[in-house]
Amino acid sequence: MLDGVQASSISPVFVGRGAELSQLADALARASAGEPQVVVVGGEAGVGKTRLLEEFLGAARHMDVVTSVGGCIEIGADGLPFAPVSTVLRSLYRQLEGEMSAAVAGQEGELARLLPELGEPTQQFDDEVGRARLFELTARLLESLSQERTLVLAVEDLHWADRSTRELLAYLIRSLHHARVVLMASYRSDDIHRRHPLRPFLAELDRLRTVQRVELPRLGRVEVRDQIAGIQGVREPARALVDEVFERSEGNPFFVEELTTHCATCDLSDSLRDVLLVRVEALPDAAQRVVQIAAGGGTTVEFGLLAAVVGGPQDELLAALRAAVGAHVLAPTEDGDGYRFRHALVREAVSDDLLPGERTALSRRYAEAVEADPSLVRAEHHAARLASYWYRAHDVAKALPAVLDAAVQARRRYAYSEQLRLLDRALELWESASVETRRRLRPFDHADAYPACGCDDDAVRYLDLLAETVSTALLAGERKRALTAIKKALRLLEDGEGEHTGDPLRAAWFWTQKSKLRGLNRQGDGWDELAKAQELVRGLPPSPVHAEALANVAAYGALHPHDPDILTTAQRAVDLAGVVGAEAIELHARTTLGYLLVESGDADAGVAEMRAAARRSGEHGMVAIVGRAYTNLGDVLHGLGRFAEALEVLDEGLALLKRFGQPGRKGWLYGNRAESLFALGRWDEAERSLEDARQNADTPWSLITSSLVTGQLAVLRGRSGQAAEALAEARRLCGTHDPQPQHMIPLITLELDIEASRGRLAEARQVLMKAVEVGFPMGTERYAWPLLLSAAIAESESRGLPSADAGRAEVLAAVRRTARRLPRLYPAPTVYGLLADAELLRAEGRSDPVRWEEAIAGLDALDMPYLLAFARYRLAESLLEARPGPASRVEAERLLRPAHAVAQQLDAVPLRDGVQLLCARARIALHAEAAAEPARRAEPTPPGESFGLTPRERDVLALVAAGHSNRQIADELYISPKTASVHVSNILAKLDVGNRGQAAALAHRLGLVPALPVTAG
Repeated sequence: MLDGVQASSISPVFVGRGAELSQLADALARASAGEPQVVVVGGEAGVGKTRLLEEFLGAARHMDVVTSVGGCIEIGADGLPFAPVSTVLRSLYRQLEGEMSAAVAGQEGELARLLPELGEPTQQFDDEVGRARLFELTARLLESLSQERTLVLAVEDLHWADRSTRELLAYLIRSLHHARVVLMASYRSDDIHRRHPLRPFLAELDRLRTVQRVELPRLGRVEVRDQIAGIQGVREPARALVDEVFERSEGNPFFVEELTTHCATCDLSDSLRDVLLVRVEALPDAAQRVVQIAAGGGTTVEFGLLAAVVGGPQDELLAALRAAVGAHVLAPTEDGDGYRFRHALVREAVSDDLLPGERTALSRRYAEAVEADPSLVRAEHHAARLASYWYRAHDVAKALPAVLDAAVQARRRYAYSEQLRLLDRALELWESASVETRRRLRPFDHADAYPACGCDDDAVRYLDLLAETVSTALLAGERKRALTAIKKALRLLEDGEGEHTGDPLRAAWFWTQKSKLRGLNRQGDGWDELAKAQELVRGLPPSPVHAEALANVAAYGALHPHDPDILTTAQRAVDLAGVVGAEAIELHARTTLGYLLVESGDADAGVAEMRAAARRSGEHGMVAIVGRAYTNLGDVLHGLGRFAEALEVLDEGLALLKRFGQPGRKGWLYGNRAESLFALGRWDEAERSLEDARQNADTPWSLITSSLVTGQLAVLRGRSGQAAEALAEARRLCGTHDPQPQHMIPLITLELDIEASRGRLAEARQVLMKAVEVGFPMGTERYAWPLLLSAAIAESESRGLPSADAGRAEVLAAVRRTARRLPRLYPAPTVYGLLADAELLRAEGRSDPVRWEEAIAGLDALDMPYLLAFARYRLAESLLEARPGPASRVEAERLLRPAHAVAQQLDAVPLRDGVQLLCARARIALHAEAAAEPARRAEPTPPGESFGLTPRERDVLALVAAGHSNRQIADELYISPKTASVHVSNILAKLDVGNRGQAAALAHRLGLVPALPVTAG
């Protein structure tokens, strides 16, 4: 449009930023080596952020680096959703069209929401997970493009960024781990007031190790002198000029340029705003008017739109633009399609200089031009620009529908925060809108179960606007805003004002949303609200609201104590959703139905139902349901003891989420995956999966299972401190608002195990008795049986300790009483029940090898290496105790060797130590080579050898020191009481002491005996 006119800087010399350029060059070098970098440049307006970026990007391009820049756009109070990211991607598309097309193959419809050049955005969009999917696909695209080259992507004026842009940038910063990418952003630090939305974003970045902050200071006097010299093209500028410019500009490079240019020709006032306007006021009248009109259009104005608003011959417009560009007031945009102010400060000064009526009139002219010819602006900007112009034109009749159209477009781009702000503006305009204006409004195309508008002329009612606000606020994470809208809607419905009377479906929908909020805000379990919704839809014809209410009631029942008729509720929800064609609700309900069928005893039907729901959700690309369906199916299979199958299902779910570009719900899947790996004895893999769960957690609740598995692993590896930390984390994540048995019972089990491992039996008993008093509702046996087994182990391990004998009978009776009530429907609960039965007998001193053999037979049908090793260890102990003799010793050796090998492999320290101690007492060699070669290698002299104690006497002395009687020593070492008495007499003689107490004291004082390890199952 203006051939030969360049948007060059006034100052040809770039001064005072050597250190900052070096920092950026270092970041580029690291990124080129495969380590993504993030640099955030801050500084006051005019300090030179853009110039620094230009210099750096120019140098990068000379190194064959692909660069792309996008600027955040200020349109009144409304930023355009994802505008700078779209600009960055558009620039990349121009430079790398072929490679970019290949990289987005199959996902063009989703990424077209950011880059329309890829084609038409897909019409199907998923409110719950679409946003996260879009973010993940963007990250993958950048990783793909950076495989063969380094990318430098810059976003300017981050202080104007919409929230969606900030959230996408935050996601990219956290997600780009293996990409040759430098992400850069600049912001105006003097605009970041205490409540500015960018402040928490910057605070979050400061916590990330990968983010570098560059703060640009003002220039010093010497640097100001060098800048003036460059502007004037002289070696040494006049000292008086340098002094005056330095004093007036205070080292701000932009003001240095303005003052240097005008100091010699103008008598300037003290106002810097006037300094900014001097360059504009020096333009011809026609050019000044064009600049004023451009200021009313925003930071950037397309040429066609500017021409439509200015009117008149195009030659005159071009002449005016040539003057404005030549005077460095305006500059062509990078794509050559429009004009921007050389500096935002100039635009702000020009806009502030307009009279209020002028600004309103200009906004109307812009709105009329865009409305008359939508092609004047980019299609993705059209709705937002029109809404902003009409709003600033104070035309309610035009602004309200335009704002609602913009809100719809924002939702389709997953820009929920921007949509919510537009809806708030619509609620503001509603009060001033005429009835006729309201009736002309198009109804919302609700993606959830909210009932379609049924009022006259399909107008958007106020309730519908509130419903859209609730739905959007929940998606945007603005829960307080959602609750405010819900309360307002329910107040209108309950008060029965005018058109809001007699609407039970809408009331039920709002109560359902309030139930969700109760859980999200940790203010209760939401049952009261669900019950209200269920009552409101009772007897009404089938509808999505009815189906969703029943589906939520059934889902609540699956996680909480419930009546047997909850299965019927789940089936009704499935049937209703099928009748009204609400497939998403139907698949959610089918997943719940399958879970409840398994709980009721029909595992085959339940698993089949859940598999079908998971398969359908994947085939139809219903990503939100994929996560829940596969998480729950894997959990059910785990509970049935089908651990390998559960692992396959969870891996399939993770693969689907990856294919769909959906990171959400991965935390749940990885946590459940770790649980199955833990059961399968693949503990190191389980730890890696736990780390993946933490990296992919989308809510605190998704980490509860991970924390519990971490604690269980720590207990069985003898790390009680780590286990206690995991317990504290799990308790914090569970909270107190919604104590679900699936979390609370394993949490109690972990607490009991920790107390027992620390020898705090009284505390462990207290934990158990509290749980027994509360009871275990139907469907919780898979969690209750491990708790009862842990309690029995704690009691049996403390057998023989005088301080622990009191109260044991009461605890064992409580465990037996509870066990009788718990069903053993499936293999895993059955095996836990058999183990608990055998352990209870051991705690009573009546260990029965037959019971342990039954438990091992049950374990042979499952793949649970740790529990099998534990049961073998217990069986060996029971055989040695019940049937002393060579045959039992041989059988015990056969059992203990594989048990010890598993304990060693898993690093299960308490089990390993228990096996080793039993072998030592029974004189069993753990390794075949040790049995074949009696002569031992030279070892350090054992404690007590100087007293002439034999190995067996040292074993006896250890038990004497522990306070055991001769009978107890005989039981422990599988010898007769008479033989034990002889050993004790010999020990007293060799130690030259008079009684057992003196022998114990001497043994401890001289370190003749080690501390006896506590063996935890």
